Amino acid sequence: MFRTSPGLRRGFLSLAAALLVVAAPLPAGGQPLPGPPAARPTLAPVLDRVTPAVVNIAVATEAPGRSNPLYSDPYFRRFFDLPEAPPARQRMSAGSGVIVDAARGHVLTNHHVVANASEILVTLKDGRRLRAELVGSDQATDIALLKVEARNLVALEIGDSDSLQVGDYVVAIGNPFGLGQTVTSGIISALGRSGINNEGYEDFIQTDASINPGNSGGALVTLDGKLAGINTAILSPAGGNIGIGFAVPSNMAVSVMQQLIAHGEVRRGRLGVGIQNLTPDLAEALGLGGQRGAVIANVEAGSPAEKAGLKVGDVVTSVDGRAVHGAADLRNRVGLSPAGSTMDLVVRRTDGERTIRVTIARDADASATLADTPFAGARLRDATREETRRHGEAGVVVEAILPGSPASRSGLRAGDVIVAVNRVAVESVADLSRRLSGRHATLAVELIRDGSRILLIVR
Repeated sequence: MFRTSPGLRRGFLSLAAALLVVAAPLPAGGQPLPGPPAARPTLAPVLDRVTPAVVNIAVATEAPGRSNPLYSDPYFRRFFDLPEAPPARQRMSAGSGVIVDAARGHVLTNHHVVANASEILVTLKDGRRLRAELVGSDQATDIALLKVEARNLVALEIGDSDSLQVGDYVVAIGNPFGLGQTVTSGIISALGRSGINNEGYEDFIQTDASINPGNSGGALVTLDGKLAGINTAILSPAGGNIGIGFAVPSNMAVSVMQQLIAHGEVRRGRLGVGIQNLTPDLAEALGLGGQRGAVIANVEAGSPAEKAGLKVGDVVTSVDGRAVHGAADLRNRVGLSPAGSTMDLVVRRTDGERTIRVTIARDADASATLADTPFAGARLRDATREETRRHGEAGVVVEAILPGSPASRSGLRAGDVIVAVNRVAVESVADLSRRLSGRHATLAVELIRDGSRILLIVR
C-alpha cells in the first residue's frame, strides 16, 4: 500500500488550495477581486527627491591634430600654405555631477572629468542644458567645482561621511557610458581605502554599487537621501564594473569645495614632519600594545611641528578628537586644513599621553609660483637637517609626483633631492621658486637620486 509522509501530504494540500484559487471564477468584467495592495519595497520616494540634483556633464577638450610627415617638410608647407602643425581636433567626453548649492548654482564633480576643458555643458534631469563655469579644481583629491546660472535648481543634502559604516546601503547615481541618468544600488564595502593613486590625498569609500565610465563625478547617496561621496574610480581589468568602485567622502569633498570657493585653489596645510604607519611590531617595540596611529620619523627645523614641541618617536593617535588610523590619515587631515588653522594632536610618548596644539602653515608645494612650471604636480619640501648632513648639502626633497603632471613628464621622481638649478644652489622651496621665476627655456636641474648626483635637462 502506498503511504505518504505528513510533509508530502501538506505539500499536496497546499498545491490543491493554490489551484482552487487560480481556478476561482472572476467577477463580472474579468477584474480580480478587490483586496489590500501588496507591500512593495522601493527606493522610488528617495530617488524622486534626490535624482534632480544629479546632472550629466558633457566636456569639450582640444586634442592635438593627427601628425603627418608632410607637415614637417617646410617646402610642402610653403607650397600648399599649410600651418606648421596640424589643426587641433575637438574631443567630447561625458561625466556626472552633483548640485550641492541651488542658490549659488554650485556643482561638485571630478577633476579628471573637466580637466583641460574648453567648454562644459551641464544637463539637468528636466532636460535643461546649461553652460558651466569652472570655479576651481584639485587634482590631488580629484575634486572640481562648477557654477551654473539657473532657477529652480534642486540641491542634494550633504551627509557626514565620518558616520558611515561598512554594510550601510547606498545608491550610485550618474551617467554611465553617456546613457543618461542611471541608478544602481549596493552597500559600503570598506572605508578609508588608499593606494589607488599614491600621489594623491586618498580616503576612499569602497562600494559594490555598479560604477562605470561616465559615473565619475556622480553621487553616492545613503538611503536617507544624503550625499555620502563623489563617485570617482573603479578597479577593473577590462574597464567595466566588477563590483569594486570608489568615492571621495563627502567631508573631504566639502573641505576642498570650501577652499575652491575662497581661493580658486586648495592651499594645503603643512606640519613639517615625516611620518610612517604604526605597525604592530613597532607598537610592540614602543610598548603601545594594540594602539593605532602615525609615528613621527623626523621633524623639520623651524617647522610648526618643532615650534609646537613635537618630537621624533611621538605617536599621533587623534586629531581634534578624531582617531588617526595611520600615516595617510594624518596626512589627509593636515593637507586639507587651511593655513593658519590650529589642531589639537593627542600624542603618545614613553612617559605617557599628552595633547599638543599646533598651528598649520602653508604648504610650499601648493604655491601658485610653481603652478605653471615644469615642477607643477610635485610635492616638495625643504630637506631636514639629517638629510642635509647625509647628502652633504641642503636641497629640496621631492616627496611625491602626480601621474601625468608636468613634473612627471620632466623626469622627476619621488625621493629626488634638488640641489641646484642652472648651476645655482637651491637650498629651499623658496629658493627654487625664485630660480623658476625667470622663465628659462631650458633648465639644468642637479639632483641627488639613490645616492648619486645626476643632471636632468628640463625644457
